[in-house]
Amino acid sequence: MRLEGKPVILIGDGPAADAKARLLERAGARIVGEDSAEATLAVVADGDEAAAARLRARGLLVNVVDRPDLCDFTLPAIIDRDPVLVAIGTGGASAGLAAALRQRLEPLLPAGLGKLAEALLGARESLRVRFPDIDVRRRAIGGLLAAGGPLDPLADHDDPAAAITTAEAAPGRIERIEIADADADLLTLRAARLLGLADRLYIEGSVPTAILDRARADAVRIAQAPPRVPAPGLSLHLIWTPQ
Repeated sequence: MRLEGKPVILIGDGPAADAKARLLERAGARIVGEDSAEATLAVVADGDEAAAARLRARGLLVNVVDRPDLCDFTLPAIIDRDPVLVAIGTGGASAGLAAALRQRLEPLLPAGLGKLAEALLGARESLRVRFPDIDVRRRAIGGLLAAGGPLDPLADHDDPAAAITTAEAAPGRIERIEIADADADLLTLRAARLLGLADRLYIEGSVPTAILDRARADAVRIAQAPPRVPAPGLSLHLIWTPQ
């Protein structure tokens, strides 16, 4: 939600309330009291169930700290590389787990990631002109941002705007992957990476749903062997070969 300049009710005192106040202020929210008639969101930091019930009765969405059963929304742990935000949530199951994951992931994201995002925004119109077909454009940008690519997002880049000009339309290719186990956690690193990149899946046999779910949601699924001549972009030939 965009909170810049918007009022958010905060109830409670102490470390938990201070932490939520910092989070809300960083998002640009105006912290107000319970009597505010403008607010549509509220955070109850002291576990006051009666206050949460009053606010919810007024139609507000409420977060009650450390009480996921009373929450209409949760506040994730955040990695901030403005304008890039990575939010790690557990649906209220464990704020400690979300924080631990943030601490592990934070060092992986370069400080200049925001500059890369701004360069891509600045090049949006020129990329549309160069690649008017949206699928071709998406694949060209994907090639730039791929692991080890000219604009690998996990690497530092001195001049991302210049690198964007090197984007090329990706040629069509087909990769064969044999699936022998229904456990998606047993996929090889190569298979998992290709599933996340593929434009279409050619499926032979009863490839388990847990495996197919690792692919992009917009990847086309085709229940047949692939053609001899690959379609543009990346196609996967998935073959179910259980042991």
